[in-house]
Amino acid sequence: MPIQIQLPFTEEDALKLKVGDEVLLSGVIYTARDAAHKKIVELIDKGMKLPFYLQDSVIYYTGPSPAKPNEVIGSAGPTTSYRMDAYTPTLLRSGLRGMIGKGERSVEVINAVRSTKSVYFVAIGGAGVLLANSIEKAEIIAWDELGPEAVRRLEVRNFPCIVAIDTNGNNIFEKR
Repeated sequence: MPIQIQLPFTEEDALKLKVGDEVLLSGVIYTARDAAHKKIVELIDKGMKLPFYLQDSVIYYTGPSPAKPNEVIGSAGPTTSYRMDAYTPTLLRSGLRGMIGKGERSVEVINAVRSTKSVYFVAIGGAGVLLANSIEKAEIIAWDELGPEAVRRLEVRNFPCIVAIDTNGNNIFEKR
């Protein structure tokens, strides 16, 4: 039975999860990919205000397709996570608690996940239309000029994902 998490995603929530757990997230998550990550880290480095409150938030690595008429969002499948690895430790140290993507992460990210008591979730690649069904509201909140890579605020209900790296650094991608 999946574990239901009401966002924001606190350290207490994160500590309860173990690698392989099926999770349903409900609340607000944000989208950001490579270009947005670069901009966010530049703002952090300059001590400037971010487009959203990073503490205990979750970022979904997706670049959704345009919404069709009467839809909230188009297909919203996960993108390959390692492209964000150069930026992720800085975001985690700045309060980010969870990330959703697909694929393996670098040793630096795994160490940062463990030291910040955060979680890396994976969503099923190729299931973007199914995942979009869990998105009830979507709005661009920063860098509209980035198109699909703009930062979006998503309101989700029962967004399905799996714990790939838990707060202890256990990694679903390691051979057992």
